[in-house]
Amino acid sequence: MTDSTTGGATRAAVGLRVTHRRYVPYSHAHYAGNLVDGAYSLAAFGDVATEMCIATDGDEGLFASYSDVQFRAPVRAGDVIEISAELVRVGRRSREMDFEVRVVARGNPSRGESAADVLDPPVVATTARGVVVVP
Repeated sequence: MTDSTTGGATRAAVGLRVTHRRYVPYSHAHYAGNLVDGAYSLAAFGDVATEMCIATDGDEGLFASYSDVQFRAPVRAGDVIEISAELVRVGRRSREMDFEVRVVARGNPSRGESAADVLDPPVVATTARGVVVVP
């Protein structure tokens, strides 16, 4: 693979990992109990996949597919989530990644309006596998 950013070669390697953290704002609550819809996790997976493609190939890439999406625990407004992508297969133009959303902190309104707790261990909320393509 040739591109001007990587000087002619991809930096994609199995085991490479990208991680983001973000606060889930209350404006994203979609259901009772301040639940956030599953599409929120999928959008976050797209963000880490984009960074992975930029880091490895100097291009944002395009998502081709998701497989084995599992919604394991709720994501709620007020959560702090950690989203990761790990390269598990590198093809000539395709990159297969495992994704995970972990809730690392959660609001605790029983202690006060703005109270929150760090979760140790974090709660795995969403997992998936996805394939992106790069030019």
